[in-house]
Amino acid sequence: MGQESGGAAPSPAGSTQVAASLTGRPVGDGLRFAFGTLTVFRVRVERWDRGAGGAAMVLAPLVGLVVGVLAGGAGALVAWRGGALLGGVAVVAVGAVLTRGLHLDGVADVADGLGSGKPAGDALRIMKQSDIGPFGVLTLLLLMLAQVAALAGQFAVSPGRGALAAVVAAVAGRAALAWGCLRSVPAARPGGLGAMVAATVRPAVAVAVTVLVAAVAAAVRWQSGVAVLCGVLAAGALLRRCVRRFGGVTGDVLGALVETSATAALVAVALV
Repeated sequence: MGQESGGAAPSPAGSTQVAASLTGRPVGDGLRFAFGTLTVFRVRVERWDRGAGGAAMVLAPLVGLVVGVLAGGAGALVAWRGGALLGGVAVVAVGAVLTRGLHLDGVADVADGLGSGKPAGDALRIMKQSDIGPFGVLTLLLLMLAQVAALAGQFAVSPGRGALAAVVAAVAGRAALAWGCLRSVPAARPGGLGAMVAATVRPAVAVAVTVLVAAVAAAVRWQSGVAVLCGVLAAGALLRRCVRRFGGVTGDVLGALVETSATAALVAVALV
């Protein structure tokens, strides 16, 4: 989510129960909202409201599971034939294509906004501009290099380990979205996707999503569970900074949380 606009993931049944507790409604609308807004998949979003948006943020790890499996599978195939480094590049590239690069765009915009040193209103205007400034370029470059390097290290062990790391990172990234949409976190400005989903998730639900994702990941490989927690913690630190700086969240901030959590998870996988 950018412009306004081995590991595992939570089970569909567990995520469905969490989402149901949030909205009190069938979760189909939340799933359609999640896949329709967070991926390139053609999904008909039948409900565009805060109830569906909140459920979508809770169910977002399932989006990460699908994106991670597709990107990790492509990376494993490329690594098998072309080497670990190319495998890492393939994962990042496929992930960007499947999400329209919106999360990466969010990283660049947030970096420009934070780096500008201007008041919140001016910083938000900078983030809405279509161009990318020097802070955004540098941050985006370093983040993608870190992702490729960490993935390459895992693919060097085996194609399966690299694919697993890709899945863990993708799921950890989307698990951070629930925290960005806590009821205590306001929207930084009216309108846009950020305002639609801001302040829609109860803290207990965000905790449940994180614990569920980390537990299932740890059941596959304990390091994966640690990586999920590290990713969400890193995203939480960025969220706190953005709320203080901008007064709340935007679609760009939520996109930056996804990429920050995914990158931190990959670094944790490489180090643990």
